[in-house]
Amino acid sequence: MGLPSPRAGGGSGRHRPGRPRVLRHSGWFRARPGGDNSGVAVIRSASMLPARREALTLHTADGLELVGELALPADREPEATIVCVHPLPTHGGMMDSHIFRKAAWRLPALANTAVLRFNTRGTESQQGKSQGAFDNGVGERFDLAAAVEYAEFAELPRLWLVGWSFGTDLTLKYGLEPGVEGAILLSPPLRYSKEDDLERWADDGRPLLALIPEQDDYLQYPEAKQRFAAIPQAEVEEIAGGGHLWVGKAEEALDRIVSRILPAHAPLPTTWDGPMERGDTSAYANKTVAAFGGFLPKPGDEQRPPEAG
Repeated sequence: MGLPSPRAGGGSGRHRPGRPRVLRHSGWFRARPGGDNSGVAVIRSASMLPARREALTLHTADGLELVGELALPADREPEATIVCVHPLPTHGGMMDSHIFRKAAWRLPALANTAVLRFNTRGTESQQGKSQGAFDNGVGERFDLAAAVEYAEFAELPRLWLVGWSFGTDLTLKYGLEPGVEGAILLSPPLRYSKEDDLERWADDGRPLLALIPEQDDYLQYPEAKQRFAAIPQAEVEEIAGGGHLWVGKAEEALDRIVSRILPAHAPLPTTWDGPMERGDTSAYANKTVAAFGGFLPKPGDEQRPPEAG
């Protein structure tokens, strides 16, 4: 069983050159030959649970091809979908940043959730490099639109955006796409997004959850509560002991995401009784910034990004 075929004549109705398409089908999950793939085991950082994993190419309205992946439950239809919008690529952010990698490796099996990840323009990871170049949160509007439109074409259910750091700014600026049910923000710095972006979310009324690590380097809970007060429906929650990169907090992030979207599946299990592989994390074994998602530049370290329309 492969990826759902895009429906004829579907999508948002906006003109896009080309339609998102599947480049490669990685097939059903297969147990590692000779490995111990039975019995109850603890889910660890590199644990990869069963799923149907599809390598994708997304096509943007301005003619770029983006690297992506869709992970689906192995033997049933998903109940909900998350689109992962990664941290700042100029400082290590990518679709393989650790929370999103773990989401793709776990949530299809543990929470019956489809996980769509992609590299924004010019971003490279183990999955490959997307065309184009980083555009300071301007051209990236087409990247997010391409991911959302793909989910529409594939008829994926209950679409939620999950942004992290720079990805939260893209979500706030461009996430009010048709078909998007709501959004979850991990460590929002409110750096590229503006007051009018918050006003549009307030006027729209769609649910928004902001998760603020207690020791975040850029926006901490008291200021976050004040600034997100502009969105009456926004929920702002503090993550005790957490930092901007969520080191040691990935499991809590996944629990919070699932609790908000599919509460019947929360809290997530910490063990798995069935086939389980070890994912390839060798590229990030030295725990560099890239492994964990990428810091934003410190205030004053570089010029503030240009105003984005």
